[in-house]
Amino acid sequence: MKNTASYLKTKIGWIGYCIFFVLFILPALSHAQTRGKVEVVKDPLIDTLIARRASLGKNVAVGDDATSGYRVQIFFGSNRQDAYSAQARFLGEYPDTRTYILYTEPNFKVQVGDFRTKLEAQKLQNDLRDKFTSLFIIQGKINPPKTDASND
Repeated sequence: MKNTASYLKTKIGWIGYCIFFVLFILPALSHAQTRGKVEVVKDPLIDTLIARRASLGKNVAVGDDATSGYRVQIFFGSNRQDAYSAQARFLGEYPDTRTYILYTEPNFKVQVGDFRTKLEAQKLQNDLRDKFTSLFIIQGKINPPKTDASND
């Protein structure tokens, strides 16, 4: 009986030493590591491209020219010739209105007009109801209206 009590004391003592080691010694050793240095090796052309991209962003005013507005989509399909014929039919009736052909694989879209309000786009949509079968009003970025230089 004395043997088992001394065996348990020894076992508990070893477990206590292991817990002490895990809780206090290992974290102290891991904290004592020195800081390293990071060296970046890259091609100098990358800096040139980054600088060039920043300068292009300043010169090309994509956000300044484009504003939010509406267009009327008059055609959606996979045939390019049908898209161009829909554009030609529309330009025959409304030659002063801008048209846009967009290609998102595998379909072509023909959108017309640059309207600031949805009401203007709905007016054109109602005028085109008997000429085109599927008409949708699309919200997105539009080009500003043409300005007259003679009004100065």
